[in-house]
Amino acid sequence: MSNQMAVETVGPSAAPCCPPVAREPLAAPAAERYAAMFKALGDPVRLRLFSMIASRGGDEVCVCDILDVGVSQPTVSHHLKKLREAGLITGERRGTWVYYRPVAGTTSALSALLATDA
Repeated sequence: MSNQMAVETVGPSAAPCCPPVAREPLAAPAAERYAAMFKALGDPVRLRLFSMIASRGGDEVCVCDILDVGVSQPTVSHHLKKLREAGLITGERRGTWVYYRPVAGTTSALSALLATDA
């Protein structure tokens, strides 16, 4: 058995599906998909965690390196799970540690959705 085990991402696809909301209204499925992402990011700890992971420029972040976010390690794991379920990050287990990276295109999809100059 391999010591690497992928941690499944359960959330919605981050691929841009829609024109900016300033151009036309969202369809219900897209609204639900994006609402889940924004809801996950609506928590300050989750926003900080996502920022820590996304600001690495595509490099992965070991959960062992996530320190000083103001909550206990079990709570960090809970918040990371919520970010995975929302489709914002993916994780890969290697031994006892999980390494996280943002889902490709997530930040640009969220940004494009809110663009007002399109």
